[in-house]
Amino acid sequence: MNDSLRHHFSMKHMDYMYNTDNNITLNSSATPGDMNTTGIAQIMIPQELFLMLGLISLVENILVVVAIFKNRNLHSPMYYFICCLAVSDMLVSVSNVVETLFMLLTEHGLLLVTAKMLQHLDNVIDIMICSSVVSSLSFLCTIAADRYITIFYALRYHSIMTTQRAVAIIAVVWLTSITSSSLFIVYHTDNAVIACLVTFFGVTLVFTAVLYLHMFILAHVHSRRIMALHKSRRQATSMKGAITLTILLGVFIICWGPFFLHLILILTCPTNPYCKCYFSHFNLFLILIICNSLIDPLIYAYRSQELRKTLKEIILCSWCFAM
Repeated sequence: MNDSLRHHFSMKHMDYMYNTDNNITLNSSATPGDMNTTGIAQIMIPQELFLMLGLISLVENILVVVAIFKNRNLHSPMYYFICCLAVSDMLVSVSNVVETLFMLLTEHGLLLVTAKMLQHLDNVIDIMICSSVVSSLSFLCTIAADRYITIFYALRYHSIMTTQRAVAIIAVVWLTSITSSSLFIVYHTDNAVIACLVTFFGVTLVFTAVLYLHMFILAHVHSRRIMALHKSRRQATSMKGAITLTILLGVFIICWGPFFLHLILILTCPTNPYCKCYFSHFNLFLILIICNSLIDPLIYAYRSQELRKTLKEIILCSWCFAM
């Protein structure tokens, strides 16, 4: 496979070898004990662990999507956005499971791989991962904006955030995510691609942080106004939604932060020994990314009693049907 920076975006579990141009090439014949050209051994993680985490997160997010579609009480803009966030997590899970199975079958001689097949698989997985990153960040911002409107424009919320507008926002986010991801893959050899992703990550975090800061600073004052209009229950629900999204954002930063720091270091200090040491932990960063997809559904269920109730019903019905 050609050397390219694109491998920084893929969920590759094989060794990565840095060449003299600081690009990356996939060494499919490397063994866990091999050293890369930096002299630092890559940390190897069993592919079975990737597969297990991918399958668990995939099942969890499918359950969340089914629960939201099944329960009409969850048919609201916020839960539509959460559903899309779950789909974004599913992209990570699906790409991880497909690639890991592909690699395991190849290693055991059960699947013959040509260079063209590998290239096509690489393209699909890279687009899925990039789409997941862009859409996840976009929907986190969208949910933050939705909570902001709910808290500060409570009486006008249903006229501002209609179902039609929510669907339009979802369509725009997915279209933008897929289009930008495809462009990222086409121009994967340009460092500007990495710079764009890192910049987008920073801008979305700043935007969300500003909204949350404004929400929590002025929530107390606005709460008194809402209570005066006998809408205290709606205010409590809105703040609960804001807290839920704060937790989701925190988990996202923890799980994706090391990966984005990896990208920043590629741009700023690709030959520095300390940076090279950090690069050797790339597989751990991939595990964290998959864990984000695994943790998010648990947060949804923990913070939403209605969703938790629906998930229990689905699981019990599935268990009874299996029996």
